[in-house]
Amino acid sequence: MYDLSNYLKKIEDVISGGPYHDTWESLSSYHVPVWYQRAKFGIFIHWGVYCVPAFGSEWYSRNMYIQGSPEYEHHIKTYGPHTSFGYKDFIPLFRAEHFQPEKWAELFKLSGAKYVVPVAEHHDGFQMYRSDISNWNAFEMGPRRDVLGELSESLRQAGMVTGASTHRLEHWFFMGRGKEFESDIKEPLRRGDFYWPAMPDPDFQALFEDPEPTEEYLQDWLARTCEIIDRYRPKIIYFDWWIQRGVCKPYLKKLAAYYYNQAAKWGEEVVINYKHDAFQFGTAVPDVERGQFADVKPYFWQTDMAIALNSWCYTENNQFRPASDIVCDLVDIVSKNGCLLLNVGPKADGTISAEDEKVLRGIGQWLSTNGEAIYDSNVYRTYGEGPTQIVEGQFTDGIKKNFTSKDFRFTTAKGYLYATALKCSEDGNYCITSLGRQDASRQANFHGIIRSVNVLGFDTPCTWNRDETGLHIKCAAQSDYPIVFKIQTD
Repeated sequence: MYDLSNYLKKIEDVISGGPYHDTWESLSSYHVPVWYQRAKFGIFIHWGVYCVPAFGSEWYSRNMYIQGSPEYEHHIKTYGPHTSFGYKDFIPLFRAEHFQPEKWAELFKLSGAKYVVPVAEHHDGFQMYRSDISNWNAFEMGPRRDVLGELSESLRQAGMVTGASTHRLEHWFFMGRGKEFESDIKEPLRRGDFYWPAMPDPDFQALFEDPEPTEEYLQDWLARTCEIIDRYRPKIIYFDWWIQRGVCKPYLKKLAAYYYNQAAKWGEEVVINYKHDAFQFGTAVPDVERGQFADVKPYFWQTDMAIALNSWCYTENNQFRPASDIVCDLVDIVSKNGCLLLNVGPKADGTISAEDEKVLRGIGQWLSTNGEAIYDSNVYRTYGEGPTQIVEGQFTDGIKKNFTSKDFRFTTAKGYLYATALKCSEDGNYCITSLGRQDASRQANFHGIIRSVNVLGFDTPCTWNRDETGLHIKCAAQSDYPIVFKIQTD
């Protein structure tokens, strides 16, 4: 078993050396990097052992041990009893024989993404990177490759920022249901075992509840996360839910101080993504899972959502969203001071499905023409206008947004105002009410002068006029995607 004591001492030494210390007061001096606020669009990757069964979702490793669940029944029917074929037995089948990191990097570059965040360790506890802390990793088992290392290098070569996601803390309870019947998960379990600790289900909403993660488990979590930081130097670390529990707070502060201090030594500016107020506001970047906000925010934030509505990983029954819908979400999110981290779920063999690739290429084609309204952009005085209401909050991406040609989103960049119509007008007529001519004595959105209006990506000319009811645009351009009007103002 790996001795954590030296690593834990190193962590304490780095923290004591500053400039950040493990207090919210110290960490509140953090500022969100400009490069991240300019990037706007990134790729998330859920790829691991759970892709071998390709059934249900990335929670297969948990659900296969829940008696009566579809995964439980499927597992027995397909692989046999849990005593003879447990989750660990999928590892030799996870061969990644067609994994070509440079091909992934090429596709993600074509999608228009500026940063990529692979899952380094999911709830199942299998590390997708070379580790000194556990032997249950992709470098020593399964693919026998340093997946995170190889992919990070290919992404950097392609000019993209690399990150890493760790969901290790949820492993505390993730495999616990396997102790409720005869399976390959049984005591004694100790640190270093694949299934350790397999504790009973918690109240997922509670901030304080027994059994809390132990000091031994939290030290292991801290060391694993710092190992990712030291070995791969990711510029983004993403944490999933459940780390907001009270017992975790001291370790989150240590992790943030260590990461920010190490980044300062590297001369880099880095980002932590978190959910549910796990970190004190202002010390990292909040994330909304599969959802967005209804209005613009004065702080920078991120949405993580997946191309597939039903799963973060590849399954044989994934329900893929069309690229045009995702582009609408991207535009809406950016107009509200956010960025989008879009998940892709590769197959177990290392290939990316044709459906995923089609979506990524579609987004990339749109951004290649309209990216000036997205990248390096800033919010306008209002995020947009139109009749379609966004349902605010997490897990709302499955709600279909039936945008109309009256739904606009605004951004500004390089002296221009961009108004994106989220749906094309069938007759080519548009009216942006926020840009109507106003009596200067009245409170209004815009009192300036409009010099020109053009549509990006089309040779079709735009004619326009402005009166008290709005900026009226006539443009014959047609597309299944949003169209962007570039407006010169004075």
